[in-house]
Amino acid sequence: MNKVLVIAEHAGGSLNPATAKCVTCAASVPDAEVTVAVFAADGAGVAAQAAALKGVAKVLLVENAANAQPLAAVLAPQVVKVAAGHGYVFGPSTTFGRDLMPRVAALLGVPQLSDVMAVESATRFKRPVYAGNAITTVEVAPGSVIACTVRVASYESAPAGGNATVEKLAVDVPLPSHTRFVTVSAAKSDRPDLQTAPRVVSGGRALGSAENFEIIYRLAAKLNAGVGASRAAVDAGYAPNEMQVGQTGKIIAPELYVAIGISGAIQHVTGIKDARTIVAINKDPEAPIFEIADIGLVGDLFTLLPEIERLI
Repeated sequence: MNKVLVIAEHAGGSLNPATAKCVTCAASVPDAEVTVAVFAADGAGVAAQAAALKGVAKVLLVENAANAQPLAAVLAPQVVKVAAGHGYVFGPSTTFGRDLMPRVAALLGVPQLSDVMAVESATRFKRPVYAGNAITTVEVAPGSVIACTVRVASYESAPAGGNATVEKLAVDVPLPSHTRFVTVSAAKSDRPDLQTAPRVVSGGRALGSAENFEIIYRLAAKLNAGVGASRAAVDAGYAPNEMQVGQTGKIIAPELYVAIGISGAIQHVTGIKDARTIVAINKDPEAPIFEIADIGLVGDLFTLLPEIERLI
């Protein structure tokens, strides 16, 4: 039996969908027994959501006032304690996981495996390199604890239908005092989360201004979609950094991705290539984005979008 520990990501009392995708990856390890660990100040609700995922055998709930905010420095020692007896520790390749898992790997004294996109055996994994232009196969030494982040864009969410037991666990480890929560500054929006939204509408530099970017927001509202932007649009100040999609932004895999006024640089394509359906709108018929688009529309976005919005 290969015991796999998945670290749950959650916020506001809700389990992040990235956790369900990690469970799918963990379940693909041969002869896997999947346990989800929830670290929170009050995590009963989150633990219940994790227990309802199909493929989860057990949920460990670690409640501590220090876990009210997901600080990597505070969580890592607790994760290592809970991970005792497990051969695998998985976290999502999100901002949360990328912050936490390197610390966990360091405390375990093992190298970290990043962006796992496929499990070939108990010790062999695939991950993208060179901005996703190549896939490398990594073999981990047998007997070593495997700490890794999961490329959530490569996996479907584990479905509901599970009925795992929830076990409260008291973890007594010294927690660092040099790192503490002061405040958080984050954009607030009623739109679906960019990394987990089933539909995403993104705008590029062709929008011309932050004011013109409002047309992207209106279309996204019609589609109940998340909103993204190319790096060029972000660098030009048309959209905030947290909307950036691509190699140096967020890597996403929505059911529908609509790229508007985006040329299709390889760095952007890296972030969307796992989308199920890609729609591109660009006035340049030679734009690289059309090479990967399932549906392409050539024309002036300022003429086409109001008409599309009206038809929707």
